[in-house]
Amino acid sequence: MPSCQLGKDCGRRAARVTSWSNINRRKRHGVQGTTISVSVFDVTTKSIAVRWSRYNGATYYEVTATPKNSAGPSTFAQFGGNTVLGSVSVLSFNSPYTVRVEAKDHNGAVLGQGQVDARTAPDVPTINLATSKQSDSITVEFETVSGAASYVLRTEAPDGTFSQTPASSSPATVQDLQPYTQYIVSLLAVNSDGGQSQPSEPVLVRTVLPAPQLNSSSPSNDTIQLDWRPVEHAVQYSLSITLQGILVEQINATANATSATVSGLEPGSTYHIQAHALDRYGRPGDKTTISQITRPAQPEDFELSPVWGELPYLLVSWNASQGASEHTALSSTGLSCSSTGSSCRLSPIRCGQSMLVTLTASNQAGPSLPSQPKEFGSVPCPPEPIRLSEPEPELCLADWDAVATAESYVTFVKRDDGIEQRCNSSETSCNYTCLCGHTYIVSVYAYNQAGSSPPGPQVNYTTLPCCPSDVSISLVSPETLEIRWTAVRGATLYETRAVDPPELIVCNDTAPVCVLSDLSCNSRYSVAVIPCSDLSGCNRNCQAQVHETAPCMPTITSVSQTLGAVTVNWTSDNSAANYTASFVCDTATVSCHSDGTSCEIAETALLCGSSCDVTVVATTIAGASFPSYVDALETDPCCPANLTVHQVTQAMSNVTWSAARGAYSFRTSLTSPRGSASCHTQHTHCLMGCITCGTSYSVSMEVASRTGRKEQCNYSGYSTSHCCPSGVRLYSMANNTLRVYWRSTGSLTNYTADVYGSHGNYSCSPPLGGNSCDIADVACGGVYTVVVAPINADGTRVTFCPLRLYSVSCSGTYVGNIIYRGKRSVD
Repeated sequence: MPSCQLGKDCGRRAARVTSWSNINRRKRHGVQGTTISVSVFDVTTKSIAVRWSRYNGATYYEVTATPKNSAGPSTFAQFGGNTVLGSVSVLSFNSPYTVRVEAKDHNGAVLGQGQVDARTAPDVPTINLATSKQSDSITVEFETVSGAASYVLRTEAPDGTFSQTPASSSPATVQDLQPYTQYIVSLLAVNSDGGQSQPSEPVLVRTVLPAPQLNSSSPSNDTIQLDWRPVEHAVQYSLSITLQGILVEQINATANATSATVSGLEPGSTYHIQAHALDRYGRPGDKTTISQITRPAQPEDFELSPVWGELPYLLVSWNASQGASEHTALSSTGLSCSSTGSSCRLSPIRCGQSMLVTLTASNQAGPSLPSQPKEFGSVPCPPEPIRLSEPEPELCLADWDAVATAESYVTFVKRDDGIEQRCNSSETSCNYTCLCGHTYIVSVYAYNQAGSSPPGPQVNYTTLPCCPSDVSISLVSPETLEIRWTAVRGATLYETRAVDPPELIVCNDTAPVCVLSDLSCNSRYSVAVIPCSDLSGCNRNCQAQVHETAPCMPTITSVSQTLGAVTVNWTSDNSAANYTASFVCDTATVSCHSDGTSCEIAETALLCGSSCDVTVVATTIAGASFPSYVDALETDPCCPANLTVHQVTQAMSNVTWSAARGAYSFRTSLTSPRGSASCHTQHTHCLMGCITCGTSYSVSMEVASRTGRKEQCNYSGYSTSHCCPSGVRLYSMANNTLRVYWRSTGSLTNYTADVYGSHGNYSCSPPLGGNSCDIADVACGGVYTVVVAPINADGTRVTFCPLRLYSVSCSGTYVGNIIYRGKRSVD
């Protein structure tokens, strides 16, 4: 862009805008001027570009950059009136400036202005050295630049594509490049504001060759074969072979070579091979390192040991070869086995067999040469089958078929409790002692010059279990026997048999106890405990015992009550038994005994109101039978102990009594020559009407049970109270006196008259047999209640006589007219 320094003759020039390569780094900060808004657009090492807002009427714009921290000259540039972006050049690097934009008219007058602060980018850096150590990277060393906060490595590929890598200091590395490719590398410095310098002088750098892809193998225990694919642009290959860090061989191969063979190596040893390619400039490319082990040496010595068992095998054992990860044994009969340890098994082998065995060591490189063969010769086969028998008690026999190569036999007999017997024989049989309840394990070995045969079949023989010696039999219920005994040797099951021909009961159990139920009553059984074994069967030679069951249950035919006694009758199938009849009542239990078919008890032995269950039990020396089925018996109900009659009204009485055992309902009666009354209830009280006053009654009660049994009860007599008088009148007498008059119900009855009201309460009583009495000094002008009641013999007053109301008027200060106002019942 055109620019000039202040103080020099600079004419107006049209602004020329250059293309900017770093548009993505535009700044958005700015300073608002008087009328123009200014912001920094871009900075470089020597220039600052700003953007401003358009000012209407401006002919051109003048942009001036003035140093902030020094007295250096200002620089300005002019741009046309339609321009809003421009730069000022020829500035100092990494320096702060104030940039002012002025809008002017055609006379040069300032119409508006604005300014912004900005710093130029750092100085252009210099690359000192650019090298490639790896095929995918380039490392650059450079001098640091004052004011630079960071750097950017710019790399351009041959196809024109480029990349930028940020860096904080020297040296810096560019990654992810292509092998053996020439790149143009330049460096830019960046300040803290993000301003970038111009790129440095570019440098041409080529990445190194990639590493060759090695494949290796060990065709023998002292050689390693190496193969690789050609690397483009390679002029030579370098291979180093080391063992435990010591260089064994160095190979330099030409560009046309793709393989190499290393010989004279140690068997079973792991070698490390490092290889790289060199280009025409002699630069080494990427290195690759692999490991390869040589095959193990030929095994020299090993041992053969036969093991005879359920699955016989030949144990092959050895000392491990150098570098071997596995050994394989192979026999001339086609058997083989492999192991990573120090032994393996050739299986199966047979007695009387011979074979040749070789051993080969191997690792991941392959197998070694096989060892020299070893010969193996077998022992005789074991005798079989072995037959066991017990021709006599406590004497057993073992015999077997002859073995062709055997010279002698040894028989081993072991009892289950550890006792052992041994029999040496040149014959094919052996005798040994055997006791009941034991298991014997028998094995037979054949011998020849090669040694003992492998173990043959072990044959078990179990003798019959022993008989229990302490069998006890008890009757636990009338038709059930419990048999107990101590467990015996050799028995796994016990069969308990009870026989009473033609009846047979059998119980099988593993426990030394058995319960025989549902037996016939009143019977004799022969009981035997037979021990059994799963292996040897049952010992049926054990002695039996005879035991009797309880008598049969009686059956009650009748329970009768006669005068003074209660009799029970029954039937029974027992031949000889004693019987007990029990009356189990809710009040007590009573019994009677008999050896026949009936017995009785006195009726007085049972309380009134009792409910009884009647049962009969038969007994013999064997035990007691089941009780017979129950018959019910009920005695007459009891009379209430207490009874009370209370008169409620002149014609109604309330009767109450105490509870009575066995009572279900009560019928109470009051009887007199003048009439009777009764009530029927299930309660302990009742109201009885139609009662005549002044009458003596006899009191009785009929008590009934829930089954209808009845008891007649009598109680002391009861007399009702005297009758209330009739015709009660109230008369006025002289001197404020009132006379009460009535009709008497008897000449021998005492009465009392009560007059009471709001002005006072008064009473009077006539002589015996009288029918009137006077009350003096009565206050007039009130309503009075009058009641006349007889006096009972015990001095109490009858309380249920009716009340009459009278109004007593005044005549002056004296009693005047008396008006009857009606009658009401007693309160």
